[in-house]
Amino acid sequence: QVQLVESGGGLVQAGGSLRLSCAASGRTVASYVMAWFRQSPGKEREFVAAITTSWSGGRTLTADSVKGRFTISRDNAKNTVYLQMNTLKPEDTAVYYCAADFNSRDYVNLPTPLGYDAWGQGTQVTVSS
Repeated sequence: QVQLVESGGGLVQAGGSLRLSCAASGRTVASYVMAWFRQSPGKEREFVAAITTSWSGGRTLTADSVKGRFTISRDNAKNTVYLQMNTLKPEDTAVYYCAADFNSRDYVNLPTPLGYDAWGQGTQVTVSS
């Protein structure tokens, strides 16, 4: 069983930066698709970014709403996935969740929340205007 623990959230002014971390225990993040989603009150969970397995090249996919501002990366030695968030906007305010898929997943299906096998508890990000 894998445990995912997010950290790094907080309150930041618009234009600022945060780096979220997702530390995994029990399994090696290099072997699985890892992703970040976010959810605001009253809204559905939204895809943010994902990274494929190391053996498949570690390809990344980023949602259009954050492209050019957010970057997903992985440190295999630390078994941790990161989400670097720059130029934050008030509309980025949400609870951010880390997710892992233990099975193979087509690149086009990375944004689909259904099928991810493990989720973290979430970390709150609040961007003030």
